[in-house]
Amino acid sequence: MPRAPWRRRRTTDSPRPAGRRWAGPLRRSSTFARQVLLVRVGRRDGDLMPGTDLPEPRYVDRQLRRRGRARYERAEVEAVMPVSPALAPSQPVDESPAMSIPLLPGERTASRRMKFALVQACTLASLMLGINAIFVAMNGQARIAAFFLIACVVFDGLDGALARKFGVASPFGAQMDSLADMCSFGLAAPVVVYASLAGSAPPAAAAVACALVASCAAIRLARFNVSPKDGRFFCGVPTTMSAAVLALTVAIGLPVPGAVLVAGVALLAFAMVSSFPYAKLARLVKLPPWLWLAPVVGALVDIRLTFALVVVGYLVSGPLLWLHQRRAV
Repeated sequence: MPRAPWRRRRTTDSPRPAGRRWAGPLRRSSTFARQVLLVRVGRRDGDLMPGTDLPEPRYVDRQLRRRGRARYERAEVEAVMPVSPALAPSQPVDESPAMSIPLLPGERTASRRMKFALVQACTLASLMLGINAIFVAMNGQARIAAFFLIACVVFDGLDGALARKFGVASPFGAQMDSLADMCSFGLAAPVVVYASLAGSAPPAAAAVACALVASCAAIRLARFNVSPKDGRFFCGVPTTMSAAVLALTVAIGLPVPGAVLVAGVALLAFAMVSSFPYAKLARLVKLPPWLWLAPVVGALVDIRLTFALVVVGYLVSGPLLWLHQRRAV
C-alpha cells in the first residue's frame, strides 16, 4: 500500500520532534527552580509581599511525586531559598532566664553559710590589704606596704585552710581567691618592689622587672586554674610564695646593690612560669628537725643572710628535683 504523500519519511539526520516527552521534564524542572529562587521578603510569620506568592503545597507535592522524589518535602525547598538579611530569624529565640548556679553547693544551712561567708571575708581582707599596700607604697612608705603584703599572704593561706576544714570549698571561692591573688600578689607586690627600688636602681630596669612579675603572676594563676593538681609539688614557684619573698626582701632591707635586686626580681618572675617542681609547704614541714635547726640558728646570727640563702636554696631545688626525676625515668 503506498504511503500518504503528505507524510514525510524520517531520516537519520532529521531532528527529533518536540513533544510531551521532552517538554514535560523541562516544565517540571523550571517549576522547581522557580520555587528555589523565590526570595522571602515578608514578615516573620510567613506573610509575603504581593507578587511573591509561593505555589500551593499540593501542586509542589504532585510534581515531586511525578519525578519519583516523594521523599523530599516542602521544607527542603525553603531550606535552600535565599533569605533577605533584613528578615528576623525564623526560629523563635529562647528568652527564658538562665538558671542561676548557687555560690555554695551542697546543703545550704545557716551554719554552712556563715562558714562560707567567713572564708570569703578572709579572701576580701587579702584583697583590701593588697590595695592598701599600693596606696601606702605610692606615698613612699615601701616598708609599711611590705608588711601589708605579708598580712595578705597570711589571709590568703587562712581562707584556703578554713575552706577545707569547714567543707565549704566551691568553684566560686576558687575563682575569687585567684582574682584576689592577682590583685594582691600580681599587682600590689610589683608596685611595692618598684617603690622600694627608687633611687637604688635605674627606673627603666626596675619597671621592666616589676612588669615581668605582674605578667608571670597572671600566667601562673591562669595555668594553675586549668592544670591538674599535684599533692606533692608545685609546677613553678607559686605567686603567694613569690609575693612573700618580695615582701620580706623589702621589709628586712637586704644590703645588696639595686642591680642585683632587679636581677633577682626578674629571676623570681621567670621561676613562677617555669615547669620545675617545687616542694609544697606540707612536705617542707615533714623534713627532719635538724634541717630546720640551721635556718633558726642562722636567723639569730644574721637574718638577712639566712633569708637570702634560704630563698636561693629553694629556687635551686626546683631544677635539682627536675634533673632527679629525669634520671629516674
